[in-house]
Amino acid sequence: MSQRQILQVFEQYQKARTQFVQTVADLATRSQNTETLQNAGVMSLLRPLLLDGVPAIQQTAALALGRLANCNDDLAEAVVKGDILPQLVYSLAEQNRFYKKAATFVLRAVAKHSPELAQAVVDCGALDALVICLEDFDPGVKEAAAWAIGNITRHNAPLAQAVVDVGVVPLLVLCIQEPEISLKRISASALSDIAKHTPELAQIVVDTGAIAYLAQMILNPDAKLKVKPTDRHVFSALSQIAKHSVDIAEMVVEAEIFPASLVCLKDPDEYVRKNVAGLIREITKHTPELSQIIVNVGGVAAVIDYLGDSRGNVRLPGIMMLGYVAAHSENLAMAVIVSKGVPQLAICLEEEREDHIKAATAWAFGQIGRHTPEHARSVAMANVFPKLLHLYLDPGSSEDLQIKAKKALKSILQKCTYLPALEPLLYDAPSNILKHVICQFSKVLPHDSKARRLFVTSGGLKKVQEIKAEPGSVIKEYINAINNCYPEEIVRYYSPGYSETLLERIESYQPM
Repeated sequence: MSQRQILQVFEQYQKARTQFVQTVADLATRSQNTETLQNAGVMSLLRPLLLDGVPAIQQTAALALGRLANCNDDLAEAVVKGDILPQLVYSLAEQNRFYKKAATFVLRAVAKHSPELAQAVVDCGALDALVICLEDFDPGVKEAAAWAIGNITRHNAPLAQAVVDVGVVPLLVLCIQEPEISLKRISASALSDIAKHTPELAQIVVDTGAIAYLAQMILNPDAKLKVKPTDRHVFSALSQIAKHSVDIAEMVVEAEIFPASLVCLKDPDEYVRKNVAGLIREITKHTPELSQIIVNVGGVAAVIDYLGDSRGNVRLPGIMMLGYVAAHSENLAMAVIVSKGVPQLAICLEEEREDHIKAATAWAFGQIGRHTPEHARSVAMANVFPKLLHLYLDPGSSEDLQIKAKKALKSILQKCTYLPALEPLLYDAPSNILKHVICQFSKVLPHDSKARRLFVTSGGLKKVQEIKAEPGSVIKEYINAINNCYPEEIVRYYSPGYSETLLERIESYQPM
């Protein structure tokens, strides 16, 4: 056999290996193929090809493994059990940028599924290799490493701490200063995933100067870009940083991202809008002073407009933000009212179908209306009471929604002196709500003659007489206080059975 024929055998073997990994990589892009590939033993066949002498075969084998692991946790677990990860990590430092991107794709795909799989990635020594990749000259390698780091850290605080301990945070902050938009985006997302878990992890991110660089991405966007894909991740990162403490939230505000950020509440990307609203929510929840800053820059009005332009879960952070602002003080709650927040929240309560969004809206109403009679009147005039009562009594409502609707009703009713809104509740409210309604009538009627007359002509006094209350009970005392506002004969006239008593008197009456 000639030398040429011998070499041809090797060429055919290489061509077959190349064709095999390319075909598997293509097949792995479609989820319906993955079970067949796994049953055919694809993992054990791809594993040796990661150490193939031909770089293109190595890279394509890694790409195929990444696509398989990305499909579901069973395939990702098969990659771990196949002892493939240590092999990938070992090769990372020595290979070219194409292999590094493919290998980190596998690590990212495995880590995304569960804390256990992410821990397996950490246990195989991947973090040190990922740090080296973050220092690579090629921005694509950095991006792939940052993405893998984000997928590891998102699961829990111990995994995030393990990432922080190898010195990743300063490198991610350097990455958000790079010119490549996709690298900025993924690095900001990774910082967000680190900061979200604990105040201590957030402080580490803050200590590297991340806030200033994230703020700069908002204040000085790339003018060449019509769409700013970094925004959603930047706002998410700032939100996850700000949520932990007053001090950190103040640092975010001091970065002067307001009012510039409010413009993004009208962004066409709903995730950008949601993350901006989330950031404002996390800042306003801490103190009245931080809420006042947001009010002063027009944040409340902007969020109310945003609620009008949004639907579903996108509305949730805006609803909660209004509740947090209103909770701090009478003046801040009035700022929400003056900006027409109550009618917009009433629309949300009417339109939304998810119980957790309704629960948040009910809670926000409670925070607005609980301060003074004026606050309560603003809520009452939006016809909110019947809606809250219905949600509380509806057996189809979640337990959390029922609790929040009841609490909101009680807290607003205890301040409400707007009787036209209270009167319908006399007919529909259960006793635990009714006592608060009767209490308010007992406070208002003694001092308002016009209201006393209207209470009689509307049928309210008659309804009160029909309420069965135990002698000596709180509600009985309130009823007695109401009855004391009227002549005895009026009370008797509207008491149950009085018409029968009159008829009996007619029958027994002897004309002169």
